[in-house]
Amino acid sequence: MSVPAPPRFTAPVADFAARVRDSFARQPAMHLIGAAVSAIEPGYCEVTLPVTEKVTQQHGFVHGGITGMIADSAAGYAAFSLMPADASPLTVEYKINMLNPAHGDALVARARVVKAGRTLVITQGDVFAVRDGAEQLCATMQQTLIVMRGVPDTRRA
Repeated sequence: MSVPAPPRFTAPVADFAARVRDSFARQPAMHLIGAAVSAIEPGYCEVTLPVTEKVTQQHGFVHGGITGMIADSAAGYAAFSLMPADASPLTVEYKINMLNPAHGDALVARARVVKAGRTLVITQGDVFAVRDGAEQLCATMQQTLIVMRGVPDTRRA
């Protein structure tokens, strides 16, 4: 039995990629760790993190919380790419499994929307450790986000 192809989506906002990049640029947490959006398509987002000592734990691996951060952001922005102009995303829940130590030159989180509902969006994502050009899967996650209609994607007062 073969695995079905992932769903293909059409973004409801023409400038969805610029909207995602603008929102990501306003996240102090992503600036703090040095993460960046490296790819965006309707229903898909990739976030890359250069590995530096500041994101590691006592064994020298990237801290699990940092791995979760980039997976959460990649999946959240995959969802955001499909939301109407008057909506913004908020993570409701995610489950992440750490499969291998996150150790390498960079981490890459790749996430895609599984189901884009009116109220909830379900995503899946994987985080890969990149070392000497080779990738190793180090974490996998599933996430649920709520579509906050009428809530702009800006900082609250």
